[in-house]
Formats: sequence, C-alpha cells, structure tokens
Amino acid sequence: MLENSYGLTFFLKTPKRKSDMIRYVYLRVTVDGIPKETSTKRKWNLKRWDQDAEWTIGIQ
Repeated sequence: MLENSYGLTFFLKTPKRKSDMIRYVYLRVTVDGIPKETSTKRKWNLKRWDQDAEWTIGIQ
C-alpha cells in the first residue's frame, strides 16, 4: 500500500533589506518529502507573527 505524507507551513521570508519590519508571507507545501514554496502575495508585520505557531498574533 502506498502512503502519502504532506505538510503545510506558513512563514515570513526575509527580504534583502533586513531593516524593514514588513515581510512577505510564503507557503511551503511538502508532499512525500519534496518541498515547494510559493508566495501568498500578502505582507505582514514581523512583530505580529509567531514563527513557532506559524500564525499571526492578535492585537492585545
């Protein structure tokens, strides 16, 4: 029997200008160990992103 594995990861990609706090949100899809990345074409503030949980932090 064939077993397929997959994973989805959202992350912020660091631009060449590292001083900017706005980053692009990328999506990495891994199927059977082969990763592919694509941009979501969305920008997000680095201070409002939790990289460990791979999601945004709400306003408090």
